[in-house]
Amino acid sequence: MTHHFPAGVVVASNRAAAGVYEDTTGPLLTVFLTDLGYLVGEPAVVPDGEPVGTAIRGFIGAGARVVLTTGGTGLTPTDQTPEVTRPLLDREVPGIAEAIRAAGVAKGVPTAMLSRGLAGLAGDCLVINLPGSRGGVKDAIEVLRPVLEHAVEQSVGSDH
Repeated sequence: MTHHFPAGVVVASNRAAAGVYEDTTGPLLTVFLTDLGYLVGEPAVVPDGEPVGTAIRGFIGAGARVVLTTGGTGLTPTDQTPEVTRPLLDREVPGIAEAIRAAGVAKGVPTAMLSRGLAGLAGDCLVINLPGSRGGVKDAIEVLRPVLEHAVEQSVGSDH
């Protein structure tokens, strides 16, 4: 199960990037990916918008097979994560993002449907936008745990 593929975590938060408060979502995702056997460094904690795209591109360029982002998927003007993610994707995988939203709604969080997060492949790297809240990230991890490894294997054409 441990493939030791590189993976990356990007936290989109103006306030966390400025040091106003400590991000708690990035470490959750780092532990999740490490538990699955990925090689994960420190999360990239960056301001909303283009820095998110730059961080995703950096991880892809470094050979990451999975990049999980958290934050910047809502409706406020600074929420730009889907906009900077979409141009990086060769193929979208909408079912992943739909399942993450549906899980939140099913847990009694109707605002989960407002998340505009995307999921897709940039080359052989699976990029998934997660909500910015700790609860949203925990729900997303539950959704991803049973499918992430299979999705990553399929992205390079491995047999299932």
